[in-house]
Amino acid sequence: MNLSNKIAIVTGSGRGIGRAIALKLAEVGATVVVNDIGDVQPLEAVAQEIGAMGGQSLPILADVSSSSDVARLVEETIAAYGRIDILVNNAGIARDQLLLRMSEEDWDRVLNVNLKSVFLCTRAVLRHMVKQRWGRIISIASIVGIVGNPGQANYASAKAGIIGFTRTVAKEVASRGITANAIAPGFIDTDMTQRLKEEWKQELKRQIPLGYFGSPRDVAEAVAFLASEEAGYITGQVLNIDGGMAASWL
Repeated sequence: MNLSNKIAIVTGSGRGIGRAIALKLAEVGATVVVNDIGDVQPLEAVAQEIGAMGGQSLPILADVSSSSDVARLVEETIAAYGRIDILVNNAGIARDQLLLRMSEEDWDRVLNVNLKSVFLCTRAVLRHMVKQRWGRIISIASIVGIVGNPGQANYASAKAGIIGFTRTVAKEVASRGITANAIAPGFIDTDMTQRLKEEWKQELKRQIPLGYFGSPRDVAEAVAFLASEEAGYITGQVLNIDGGMAASWL
């Protein structure tokens, strides 16, 4: 895979899976706009790691659930590089609670960050990709959006929405040389899973045919492939990266 001369935006790339994706895209030659909300230090740390490997990056703080922030994110990218070739919709949060106890605020916040951001960012970059007649849109869904999970009605709804959105966009823009795909990770070894109680971790691993949590790098490798020329005939697809977990549930 060679993404030299490609410009990529990776939302939520200050940590975890997003960070791994940004580093992998830079490793294979892309210039990466790293994005997150709140603290600029994680973004600058990722940018420094990319620089240390000889890559190019631009850190931009923006709330991707805000249309004005998304417009600024895209405008600053175009001003710096003149084009956008790859969008990775990775930004996401969880606010878990059983449905009867879930607040409207937690429902709205998860849907806005996890799903509305995908709509806003995709719509904003498509205007440039259509003119180029080339683009790659890769959105991070979840196996929870396929099989559901108690206590995650908001999260599962957002991730299922990403899947439907991705398949629709793929059909709308295929004639312009743009592909749209989703990746549905299972349980990945991140800060979120590390906070789980040990007995819960062991129970989850028993539900995974491969018997262990994946790594952020597992997801990043798939993103890099879907962003490449080699994946040019793949669109409208959902790739599960879950150690076989979804297959054992369905």
